Amino acid sequence: MDGNYVKRLIPIEVIARPMAAADMKEGLMVEKTILDPNFATLLLECMADGVFTLDDKGRITSWNPAMERITGYTAEEAIGNGCMMLNFSLCFSKTCPSGITECGIYQNGPIQAQECFLRHKNGIDVPVVKNARLVTDGEGAVKGVVETVTDLTELEKARRKAEEANLRLGEIHTFDNIIGKSHSMQQVFSAIRATAASDATILIQGESGTGKELVAGAIHYNSNRAKMPFVTVNCSALSESLLESELFGHARGSFTGAVRDRIGRFEEASGGTIFLDEIGEISPFIQVKLLRVLQEREIERVGESRKRTINIRVIAATNKDLYALVKNGDFREDLYYRLKVFPIHLPPLRKRREDIPILASHFIRRQNEKTGKRVKGVHPSAMRILMDYNWPGNVRELENAIEHAFVLCSNDQIDIFDLPVEIRQLPYRPVAPKGPDSSSPRHFSNMRLSRDLLIEVLRDCGWNKAEAGRRVGVSRTAIWKYMKKWDIPLKGPA
Repeated sequence: MDGNYVKRLIPIEVIARPMAAADMKEGLMVEKTILDPNFATLLLECMADGVFTLDDKGRITSWNPAMERITGYTAEEAIGNGCMMLNFSLCFSKTCPSGITECGIYQNGPIQAQECFLRHKNGIDVPVVKNARLVTDGEGAVKGVVETVTDLTELEKARRKAEEANLRLGEIHTFDNIIGKSHSMQQVFSAIRATAASDATILIQGESGTGKELVAGAIHYNSNRAKMPFVTVNCSALSESLLESELFGHARGSFTGAVRDRIGRFEEASGGTIFLDEIGEISPFIQVKLLRVLQEREIERVGESRKRTINIRVIAATNKDLYALVKNGDFREDLYYRLKVFPIHLPPLRKRREDIPILASHFIRRQNEKTGKRVKGVHPSAMRILMDYNWPGNVRELENAIEHAFVLCSNDQIDIFDLPVEIRQLPYRPVAPKGPDSSSPRHFSNMRLSRDLLIEVLRDCGWNKAEAGRRVGVSRTAIWKYMKKWDIPLKGPA
């Protein structure tokens, strides 16, 4: 490439003509093949950035198509006018001057990446980055100015979306979205309030789907770190080497593919909170490195020996019994005690069944907002099934069940057959009578209800639907709906 590039910005006509002696004195190095003027024009027309030039009187002399798109002014409207027509909000760190002689570029020289606004033809302020260069001849006399304008409209939209997403994230992690009136949940609320006022390391324990991340977010967004980052890392989703790089960052060249320096999630969370989900999955090597972070609040990027101090709050979560892992030698005891400075235990949904109705109502309101439907609640027979179900997936499974029901629900109440099949078809198992001559009625408490089993139960209780419901553990209405679904006669044979 030596000798085949422009060392500094020069007018297009200089590039497009044979080199003069003055150019050589200035040390200009251009391609031996002179640039065709038509090619130069096409180059400017194809640029996404706006480019315009001013003469030594401050009048616009060229205006590429990108400038027409960004400003709304055509080339015919712009050429011959001063750049004051664009009304830049900041022109080299001050308001746009009234003339070219007052322009700061004469005193300050080249201007690099000044972020500001220009006034569009329709009166809207457009966010842009502008650059400017003086154009001089071989003797140093000013011939004019070349300016480029980069439209930041899409970037501003992305920034606003990120800000709105952060606000929504804060709304999601308010106390209002952690639902529960049970005694165990009231203890959780008290723990959140207490820990939000401190910087102690938190260990949240609970089964999958109990809302560990929601609690971690509530702690962060109710603390004095609320305006700083809340960074989440799922420790089970990455291999040891990838997790090390993700958490601590890496230096350029530290491994194959490390083409540049990269900050880790600990540095990204600076001033805020890092949430380490599934902490029980990390390897012994990562455990050692994490222990140093908790003890010293220092990290080292992969491939570096430089220590970097970090100011973060650590919240960890697991669905495993960490103490059992410690006893088995799978988790460091010293790290365990560093993590559980303040432990919070989230109870499974099956141990706080009194919260199921208000959780269902909460999810129904949310789905009504999303879908535009007007479902008022859950039918009592369906609610009985929700109350009896064991909920291995906890609150997350209940939320998914309500969303599933909204797909099928055509009335103002969620009914039995709107629920997922694995929830409404509870397992049933008959209990053998006390003896061959026992007159005690048979109960079917743990068998999966099927058409044949329902017919057997109906025959056993003389086709009495209420009694059949009592024996299988559902309501009379549910029995009637199962009979309708499976085409079972409402009355038995005479």
